[in-house]
Amino acid sequence: MKPDTVRRHAFTRRPLALAVAALFPLGSAFAAEPAVEATLARVDVVAVAPLPGLDQPRDRVPSNVQTADAAALRAKQSIALPDFLGDRLPGVNINEIQGNPFQPDVNYRGFSASPLLGTPQGLSVYLDGVRVNEPFGDTVNWDLIPQLALDSVTLLPGSNPLYGLNTLGGALALRTKNGFDHPGGEAQVMWGSFERRSLEVEHGGSHGDTGYYVAANLFEEDGWRDRSPSEVRQFFGKLTQRFERGELDLTLMHADTDLTGNGLAPESMLERRRREIFTHPDNTRNDMGMVALSGRYWIDERNTLSASVYHRETLTRTLNGDGNDDFEEGPNDGDCDPGDFDAGSAEEAQCAAAGAAGGLNAETGVNNRTRNKQRARGLALQWSHEGERNQFALGFSHDRSNSRFTQTSQLGLLDASRGVMPTDDIELENSLDGETRSSSVYVADTFALTPALHLTASARYNHTRVINSDRLDPTPPNLDGDFTYRKLNPALGLTWQANDRLTVYGGYSQGNRAPSPIELGCADPANPCTLPNALAADPFLKQVVTRTFELGVRGGLPGLLGDSLRWNAGVYRSVNHDDILFVGTSTSAGYFTNFGRTRRQGAELGLSGKHRGLDWALNYNYVQATFQSSACILAENNSSRGQSAECTDEGQDDEILVKRGDRMPGIPAHSLKLMLSWQATEALRVGADFVAFSSQYARGNENNRHRAGEVTDAFGETRNFEGSGKIAGYSVLNLNADYTLGGGWTLFGRINNVFDRKYSTGGALAENPFDAGGTFQTDSGDWARETFYAPGAPRAGWVGLRYRWGA
Repeated sequence: MKPDTVRRHAFTRRPLALAVAALFPLGSAFAAEPAVEATLARVDVVAVAPLPGLDQPRDRVPSNVQTADAAALRAKQSIALPDFLGDRLPGVNINEIQGNPFQPDVNYRGFSASPLLGTPQGLSVYLDGVRVNEPFGDTVNWDLIPQLALDSVTLLPGSNPLYGLNTLGGALALRTKNGFDHPGGEAQVMWGSFERRSLEVEHGGSHGDTGYYVAANLFEEDGWRDRSPSEVRQFFGKLTQRFERGELDLTLMHADTDLTGNGLAPESMLERRRREIFTHPDNTRNDMGMVALSGRYWIDERNTLSASVYHRETLTRTLNGDGNDDFEEGPNDGDCDPGDFDAGSAEEAQCAAAGAAGGLNAETGVNNRTRNKQRARGLALQWSHEGERNQFALGFSHDRSNSRFTQTSQLGLLDASRGVMPTDDIELENSLDGETRSSSVYVADTFALTPALHLTASARYNHTRVINSDRLDPTPPNLDGDFTYRKLNPALGLTWQANDRLTVYGGYSQGNRAPSPIELGCADPANPCTLPNALAADPFLKQVVTRTFELGVRGGLPGLLGDSLRWNAGVYRSVNHDDILFVGTSTSAGYFTNFGRTRRQGAELGLSGKHRGLDWALNYNYVQATFQSSACILAENNSSRGQSAECTDEGQDDEILVKRGDRMPGIPAHSLKLMLSWQATEALRVGADFVAFSSQYARGNENNRHRAGEVTDAFGETRNFEGSGKIAGYSVLNLNADYTLGGGWTLFGRINNVFDRKYSTGGALAENPFDAGGTFQTDSGDWARETFYAPGAPRAGWVGLRYRWGA
C-alpha cells in the first residue's frame, strides 16, 4: 500500500467520518455514506500534541484552539512572527520592551513568551515537535524562527500537559513546509521606511517519493529609533522521504542575527523626541544551528508510530551599556557623605572632593557583557491508536541541555550620547554551567461516549533535574546546586456537538514549570542580578504549577452570509501556584522569587465570515491578571514605597505591599481586533488590521498605587515621583495590499500606524540620572524617578515585488 493511500485511509477517512456523524442528532448518527461525503469539507482537523498522529477534528477539542496557515502569514506581510500573532490572534498582546521587532514579549491570556531574561515565562513554543524555549531561562528567541518556512501556526490555550514543561497558559505549535505540499518557488524583495530591506527565497518540489524544500531570508534595517540597526539571516531546509508505510523528514536550520534593542526610555526624553534612547549600546547576537530527524510509520490502518530526535545549539552574546547602579551613594556621588567611608581612605577623600566640586563625573556607566553557549538535544516517541470509538496515544520524551554562561562588567563613563566609554579593565563577574535533564511520559485518549459527546483525558509525568556548577568560585556558598522536580499533570475535557451549528466544551488542565538555571542562580534579594544577569548564591525556588478551567461554545449562524459565518464565546481561569516573578531593584537589576498565587481569568468573543470576496474577523478579549497573595517586594521608584507597616518592620523603606486583587503589570484588560481582507478584483487584494488595547500598569507598579507627586514615607523621607505608573490604552490601524501583475509577478505593500498614533506597548518605573539635555547628573539627589515607556513605531510604509514560479 502506498503512503498516500495509508494516510488517507488511516488518518482522514475514519476521523472525518466520525466527526461528521457527531454533527448530527443521535438518531441520525449513522447516516448514509452520501450524507457523510457531502459534509467532509466542513471538518477542520488540528494537531493536539507535539508529534503528529494525534490529530482531532476541532469540534472535539475542549478549548478555543486558533490556527493560521501560510497564506495568511504571507498576506499579512509581517517581518517576524510576533507581529502576526499580535495583530491577528485573539488574546495576544505585545510588549516591545526591547524596542526591536524581533525581540518583543508575546503575551497570551496574561502569560508570556519572551527573549528577555527576567520575564516570567508561561508559554511553550514548538517547531515541528521540537521545543525551542531556550534551556537557560525558558526564553524564546523569535529572531531564530523562520517565518517564511511556516506552513501552519496553532495556538492551544490552557495548561495542556501534552506539551510538557512551561505550558502554563498555552502552547504555540509551528509546522513547517515540505516539498510535496509546497511545490514551486518564490522570491521577493522589500524595502521602505527605517532603511528596511529584505530578500526572501523559497523553493520546493519532489521527485518520486523524495521531496525537498529550502528557504532563506536576509533582513536589514537601521531602525526607527537612534542607534538601532539590526540584521537577520535565516536558512531552513527539509528533505522528505516517503516509503510504502511511512515517511522521514530531515530538517536543517541556521540563523545568524545581530539585533539592537534599545529598550525603555523615560517619559521626559520621549516627550522631547520619540526617537530618543536611554543608554547604549544594547546589542544581542544569536547564532543558532539545528538538525532534526522525525518520522512516522503506519503499522496498520489503526496504529501509527511517530518519533523525533534533534540537536540544537545556540550561542548568544550580549553587550549592554547601562548606568552604574553603584554610583549612587558611592565615592563619586556629589551627594555623598565622607563620614560613610573609612577615615583616611581614598573613598573618603574622593567623596570630599566630589562634594566640594559638585560631583565627579567618573564611573557613571558600566558595560555588561554575557556569553551563553546552549546545547539541547532530545528524542520523543509516540504510539497512536485509532479505535472504533476512541483515539489513544502513549508517548515518551527525554530532553537534555547544557548551558555555559559567563558575565563580565567594565566600568566606564557615560558620554554626551549616553553611551558607555570604558575606562577600567574587564572583570569576570560570573561563570556558570547549567544542566537540565527532563524525562516525560504522557498518555491521552479521546473517547466517544455517544456520537455527539466526546470525553478527552490526558496526563503527563515530568521528572526534571537542574544542576548548576560554579566555575568561578568552587567554594560554598556559591552557585552550585542540584535540584529535582517531579509532577504528574492531568487534563480532562468534554465536547458536546448539540447540532451542526453548536458545540459546547469544557475542561480542566494542569501544567508545571521547573525553575531554569538562571532563575536558580538569581534568587537572593540581598544580591540582585544585573540583566542579562549577574549571579549569586541563592535559595531554592519551587516549581510553578498552573491549573486551568475553561468553558465555551462555538458554531455557525445559518442564513447569514451563507454558511461561512462562525462565532465563539468562552471563559477561562488559570491559577498559578508558587509563581516565579522577577522583582526589579533598578533599571537593570533584580532577582527571582516565588510569589504565592497569581490568577489569569477572562472571556473571549469572536465572529468571522466570508462574503463576496470579503474575509473578516472581529474578536474581543477580556483578561484579568491579578496577584492572589500578599507579599512585600522591592520597588524603589514606586511612590508608595515605605508606606506599609507590613514591609517596614526591619527598616525597609524601598518595599511595597502587593495585595490580593492587585493587577499584574504589562497586561491590558481589554483588547479588540478587526481583520479585513477584500478581493476587490481578480488581481487586487486589500487588507486591514485594526487593534485596540486598554491601559496597563508599568512594571514596578505591581501594587497599582503609584502616584505622581511629592510623598513622605513612614520614616520621614520625602521624595518626588513623576509619571502615572500606567501605560495609556491605544489603537492602531495597519493596511496591506497586493496586486497580481501576471506572469508570476505580484506587487505588494504595507502601511503601519496609518494615523501616526503616538503610543506605548509597555513600561516600567525607574530612575533617570540625566537632566533635560541628556547630561548625566553627578549628584544623585537630582535624579528623577519617572515612568519609562516602550514607544510604538511611527507611521511607516514598505513596498515589495514577488515572483512565483513552478506552482
